[in-house]
Amino acid sequence: GSVGSQRMRRFSCVRLSTQQLNIRNLVSYEKQQVPVNAIMFITTKGIKICVSPDQKWVQSAIKKIDQKRTTK
Repeated sequence: GSVGSQRMRRFSCVRLSTQQLNIRNLVSYEKQQVPVNAIMFITTKGIKICVSPDQKWVQSAIKKIDQKRTTK
């Protein structure tokens, strides 16, 4: 087995975007605590964008995604 292959398995947030994203373009999200506390949104194009979880719009985006997930 190759050494160090485990570390590359996930994209992790290091820098956080302060820009508000269009909620309609977001398909899912992941919560992250390490190395920084963040929410990683995944867009319809598969782009991963990290944002601070304590922004107001982030909370409403999470609610919208959760609603979409439960209606399917």
